[in-house]
Amino acid sequence: MSRVYLGLGTNLGSREENLKNAISKITELIGPVIKSSSVYETEPWGFKAESKFLNMVVEANTRLKPSGLLGRILMIESLMGRTREGKQYKSRIIDIDILFYSDRILNTKVLQIPHPGIPGRRFVLVPLNEIAPSLVHPVLKKTIKELLTECKDTLISCRLQG
Repeated sequence: MSRVYLGLGTNLGSREENLKNAISKITELIGPVIKSSSVYETEPWGFKAESKFLNMVVEANTRLKPSGLLGRILMIESLMGRTREGKQYKSRIIDIDILFYSDRILNTKVLQIPHPGIPGRRFVLVPLNEIAPSLVHPVLKKTIKELLTECKDTLISCRLQG
């Protein structure tokens, strides 16, 4: 089994329900979810949108290889109604990113692990720090807590109550 950290985000429809559905599908199609962060509300990153995002991070175990994991994630997004058009950021019903896959480093045309955006995105680092502050980034050799301290992103992630 490999330990993976997945970032989840949504800003369309019933956002809380979207996150619950995604976690259920991750458990069913990828492997058991071991830990889940709180849910955080954040302004859209990289584009303007009418509604804020809900973001969270989950830790799961999987028997899938990285390419198989990506395939299942794309399947989950599609089953939940996400359509992908172009490379620009836009509102979406669900977005699932592979943040870390054990301590693997992978750099292909279709998949980069660890996710290259981690150090610059507070909406990823805040929930990740909640469940894995001492996790070491295999490329940068810094803990999540250190990366959060150094993060230049100014968007505020507010934890939702409940």
